Amino acid sequence: MKDKLFIDTNVMLDLLGERVPYYDAMAKIATFADKGQVKLVVSALSYATTFYLLAKFEGSNVVKEKLRKFKVIAAVADLTNKVIDKGLSSNFPDFEDALQYHCALTMDCNILITRNVKDFKGAVIPVLTPLEYLRSLQNT
Repeated sequence: MKDKLFIDTNVMLDLLGERVPYYDAMAKIATFADKGQVKLVVSALSYATTFYLLAKFEGSNVVKEKLRKFKVIAAVADLTNKVIDKGLSSNFPDFEDALQYHCALTMDCNILITRNVKDFKGAVIPVLTPLEYLRSLQNT
């Protein structure tokens, strides 16, 4: 079975903002997605947050183009009423993390990729950093 990876906002920012030293690992994962070896899923919320943060440094047209290209390799998880309700009733201390997590579950992702693993304690799916995910592939 092909991994279906939910991509948290922070690692989406690492990729599209080419943030060193985190860019390389996410670029490899994006290449896997481009080749059809994995499926990527990103919440609609991440698109808005990524645009807002990157446009401060790169300009809105440049960021929109990056988002358009990224959208080719990543499915979008809608922020639905059900996801919001689950986020509001969850035990996550951070509401945004709760929304991301419940988007991942709703989209049947089998792994959540983030640099903030500690923020997803109690998750029912594995939560890995991009590097941890890449290392897990070497062990199979």
